[in-house]
Amino acid sequence: MALAENDREGRRPASFAPFLKTAGGSLASIAVTMLGLLLVTFIIGRVMPIDPVLAIVGERASQSTYDAVYEQLGLDKPVIVQFFYYISDVVRGDFGMSLLNARPVSEDIARVFPATLELATLGTIFGVLIGVPLGVIAGVRRGSWIDQIARVVALVGYSMPIFWLGLVGLLIFYGILGWVGGPGRLDIFYQDIVPTRTGMILIDSAISGHWDVFRNAFSHLILPASLLGYYSMAYISRMTRSFILEQMSAEYIITARVKGMSERAVIWRHAFRNIRVQLITVIALSYANLLEGSVLTEIIFSWPGIGSYITTALLSADMNAVLGGTVVVGLIFICLNILSDLLYRIFDPRSK
Repeated sequence: MALAENDREGRRPASFAPFLKTAGGSLASIAVTMLGLLLVTFIIGRVMPIDPVLAIVGERASQSTYDAVYEQLGLDKPVIVQFFYYISDVVRGDFGMSLLNARPVSEDIARVFPATLELATLGTIFGVLIGVPLGVIAGVRRGSWIDQIARVVALVGYSMPIFWLGLVGLLIFYGILGWVGGPGRLDIFYQDIVPTRTGMILIDSAISGHWDVFRNAFSHLILPASLLGYYSMAYISRMTRSFILEQMSAEYIITARVKGMSERAVIWRHAFRNIRVQLITVIALSYANLLEGSVLTEIIFSWPGIGSYITTALLSADMNAVLGGTVVVGLIFICLNILSDLLYRIFDPRSK
């Protein structure tokens, strides 16, 4: 008995070893990636042909004022010391002050990011709900008219510039038909009615019970979200089709059909189940691309998100805002990669 207990006790730490090793490797990878992101943004901020001191004090400031601000920003310190100061500030959530409105950049990002999150989330939902079934059907019925339509739809989604689709959509559905709301998140009449809780107007209006605001916000959101969803759907449906084609030629699918299993069960219980892990990565990347790549859509629809914020800051030489927004976008990619990795370990039994 004692030997058995000792044996179990001796094996117990070994059972946690793979998990600890994986967790340690993931944390190290995240730390290195984040450090690289901060290094890139730090270098960009230093090589840009913009004097941050002049941007603050103005060109008519005296030399003593210039020198005081120069020391206050820490620019008199060695570059390596400035980099460590920069890392310390970012860890605390301090991205400096915006030169446009003299407010902390972190507050501006917290204000504009929920708008992008709301837009990209709804667009991703559209892309998944349409793209996954379309890709599965196209893969199962390879060469059929459904497959041809799906491939054309995906090709158009990849080829058409998003800004052109946005302008055409505004012209047709807003200007001519009047089915949707125009640019912006709300009509002027509905602004500042709903108290801000999450920053996402659909959720805030639903929580407060202002359903008229909800309907108006949805009418403004539906067109840009649909355009982003179309772009996402094109990518997701194309990848889903490729994954299904690979599975449908596998031996276990042929065996399931020989056993008399229905085609529906073969497709959804076997083939689709085996591509879930791959789809998780595809959807996560698509979501990250919409969060980061919705700049043109936000500009066309006057959507007050982080893409518009970074673009306005870049055109105004507000580097604190540009670098702060860039770091936040990089963090989004890192977090979504971590989430997809965790879901991979849940859905793939081989990783357990």
